[in-house]
Amino acid sequence: MKKEKPYIITFPKIFDPRGSLSFVEGDRHIPFPISRVYWIYDVPAGEARGSHSHIDNRSVIVATSGSFTIHLSDGKRTESFTLNRPFQGLYVPTGYWRTLDNFSSGSVCMVLASHPYSEDDYIRDYDEFLKSCVGENND
Repeated sequence: MKKEKPYIITFPKIFDPRGSLSFVEGDRHIPFPISRVYWIYDVPAGEARGSHSHIDNRSVIVATSGSFTIHLSDGKRTESFTLNRPFQGLYVPTGYWRTLDNFSSGSVCMVLASHPYSEDDYIRDYDEFLKSCVGENND
């Protein structure tokens, strides 16, 4: 089975002289129902977040304010995405090691998740992640 690829999603935008508005609906603008929403903020300069993979959870990551970079590894290749537009999100399927860094001052990272929190869904050791990738990377 071929592994799903990450991709940028552009959300609907409503322009208004008083300010713009964007929105998402699960199973419509993103490829899953939303079970959990969380956000990361006040990240000190030079710090990184993430450094894990998920077994079942899929996510869409949005820079609602500021910017940051997401590095995704499938065990063979790493691809980097810089998010800096609140009307775009990065779809992250299962099976990718993620690290977020280069947070600008005042940035807010919002994550829309397909599953409720479960520690059992996380792979937090990179070597264990690489072992889980054996046989998955079909081009």
